Amino acid sequence: MPCHSEELRQVPLFSLLDDDELAILAQQVELRDFAANQRIYKAGEPNGPAYVMLSGAVEVTLIDEDGQEVIFSQPRHGDFFGFASMLEGIPHLTTAVATEPTTCIEIDRNDISVLLEKKPQAGLDMLTVFATEIHNAQRVIRGRAMRNPNELIDEQETFGERIADHVASFGGSWTFIITFLITLISYVILSVVLVAMRGKSWDPYPFILLNLFLSMLAAIQAPVIMMSQNRQDHKDRVRSELDFEVNRRAEAEIQALSRKLHYLTDIVGDIHEHVHTPADPQNRELPQ
Repeated sequence: MPCHSEELRQVPLFSLLDDDELAILAQQVELRDFAANQRIYKAGEPNGPAYVMLSGAVEVTLIDEDGQEVIFSQPRHGDFFGFASMLEGIPHLTTAVATEPTTCIEIDRNDISVLLEKKPQAGLDMLTVFATEIHNAQRVIRGRAMRNPNELIDEQETFGERIADHVASFGGSWTFIITFLITLISYVILSVVLVAMRGKSWDPYPFILLNLFLSMLAAIQAPVIMMSQNRQDHKDRVRSELDFEVNRRAEAEIQALSRKLHYLTDIVGDIHEHVHTPADPQNRELPQ
């Protein structure tokens, strides 16, 4: 099914192309309709065309290291999928399935090559769009890298967990140690003085009541401290997961954008050399 220029104009990658460039590209690409639950391409299949979402819904999935199928992306209107395999000329690493009736623009390497041969300036326009995507990806990555794991954990903690953290923090401080020693010494001195002056005290030596209080304090403080330690382990795990997520997304974004830029740069360079070298003798290599 032929594609119209106005449909291409809604795609961010082609937003800077002029009417002539859009008309040339519209003659090359095609519209494809997919039924609900229809597979568009499968991981491992030879590289084919890429697709641009116009309407409907698509899930792009891949198999992780554990052999589990996970959702890689859910393209929205104007988004590409299958683009990296098309540019690199390698088999698909993901599987794309239409989850509802979907319409896409089908585009391959030859379509882009024909456009750049006739309109080399179109390559610079698309590179400009890619540069914008790189800056947007950098802002997203920077924003995710600046996420504070402590704030994320604080949003999820309960009232009891906050109490456990405060108790463990106070119990492991010099303030608690000094206060505890002063209280303990004052208790013993006061009890001994009362025995010496009156011959009796509420807790004479060997201070059985004091031992009971200390045992009760230790019995309560130990599980509270263990709760706080478990919370600290959870915080460390959240921090490591956030770091891994940021690094993985940064690597994926950088690799994808780098492949696209290298491909378009090579094509524009080849076309520029092909167009200008024969017509301009000064550009020819001088004999040695």
